[in-house]
Amino acid sequence: MNSKYEVVIGLEVHVQLTTATKIFCGCSTAFGGEPNSQTCPVCLGLPGALPVLNEKVVEYAIRTGLATGCAIAPRSIFARKNYFYPDLPKGYQISQFELPICEHGRLDIETEKGGAKTVGITRIHMEEDAGKLVHGDSPDTAGHSFADLNRACTPLLEIVSEPDMRSADEAIAYLKKLHQIVVYLGVCDGSMEQGSFRCDANVSIRPWNQKELGTRAELKNINSFRFIKQAIEYEVERQAEILDEGGRVIQETRLFDSSNGTTRSMRGKEEAHDYRYFPDPDLVPLVVSEEWIERVRGELPELPEAKLERFVREYGLPRYDAEVLCADRAVADYFDAVVERHANPKACANWVMGEVKRRLNEEAIAISSAPVSAPLLAGLLARIDDNTISGKIAKTVFEEMWKSGEEADAIIEEKGLKQVTDTGAIETIVDAVIAANPSQVEQFRGGKEKLIGFFVGQVMKESRGKANPGTVNELLMKKLKG
Repeated sequence: MNSKYEVVIGLEVHVQLTTATKIFCGCSTAFGGEPNSQTCPVCLGLPGALPVLNEKVVEYAIRTGLATGCAIAPRSIFARKNYFYPDLPKGYQISQFELPICEHGRLDIETEKGGAKTVGITRIHMEEDAGKLVHGDSPDTAGHSFADLNRACTPLLEIVSEPDMRSADEAIAYLKKLHQIVVYLGVCDGSMEQGSFRCDANVSIRPWNQKELGTRAELKNINSFRFIKQAIEYEVERQAEILDEGGRVIQETRLFDSSNGTTRSMRGKEEAHDYRYFPDPDLVPLVVSEEWIERVRGELPELPEAKLERFVREYGLPRYDAEVLCADRAVADYFDAVVERHANPKACANWVMGEVKRRLNEEAIAISSAPVSAPLLAGLLARIDDNTISGKIAKTVFEEMWKSGEEADAIIEEKGLKQVTDTGAIETIVDAVIAANPSQVEQFRGGKEKLIGFFVGQVMKESRGKANPGTVNELLMKKLKG
């Protein structure tokens, strides 16, 4: 980063809501349907078709506003944002402008370099999505573009931050925190690949100690945290180079090219008045009662920060463990369910962060699809605690559970994996191992006590991993030093 200039970043995040139907009609919002199969006269913008507001969209907006500390407006207005583009069938987008549903919120973030800070949220408003253009990619369709309007009228929340971020790292910390919150709330599935959570970044620079903001470039529709970081860092360097050479940064919309890590000009940036906003005459003002707001507040789930603090406070987990577990609400809920059945939170955390997450990553599946449920994992941990199996054998049992979905007890019995705790039986194996390795015994007694690991390994091998490790260690030390 060029140290001569202060970086100023504001973010506009579009959050696609998880409602079953669209914001102003009853068409499905399901992803991946045949082109134009999820449309009707309303979302196609046909003459005479009138929009009807989806109540669930309003509730999700209130939920998001409360979770980000916003004031919820008792009265808000839908407006028409007028512009022409082929995937916008009405020639305008229904959005909110002067009177949005949520204003004046905040998110607290933390970065390694910058520490803790608060980023203001200017507004959250509801709006409809546009369709999408599919450009021809075959000899028959080359040179042609096609409009798929399945996405038209899909409900969005646009969350607009204050220009409070001063680095790409702060921008990513803000985005990750916001992403985590909307997924925890259940208002968004968070899929950046499918466009459910996408970001426009407004980036400018100015000389240090200058109060006036620099001219900004808007980086449009970037769909991964890594690309957002790359785009911002490139844009800062681009603008710094222009100013260093005596040039002038122009206000424009730019696209990020992930293939080479650069941004390129898309169009000159329109100002708000260019959209000719005016209240939508087909939609009455939205009135939200205090009772509605309080009902939604009472139904809010435990949010990430509160859950993390509870894991540290009530379960005694290291903060790192709590952060890993709380990164995904479904994983955190799974962990909670394991702890409900097995009163050793640290052991539960180790298994969820270790074996469970390893298998989830290998198979690229969500924890909701894990064949080892929370009760099954708790049952396995109970068998470790009561010395039925060792920790090492438990991993073998876990693999079998993952394949079959069976309980640990059934697999332990079927495979004959019960740990040998009978001291007499283990002592017989220990004596045999000591007798078979006189040279190592002599070295051990001569001071090379690290060889204890060799003897433990031999005993475990002879017992096919079933001997209780604690008993093995105790007997070996007694006999080798005796």
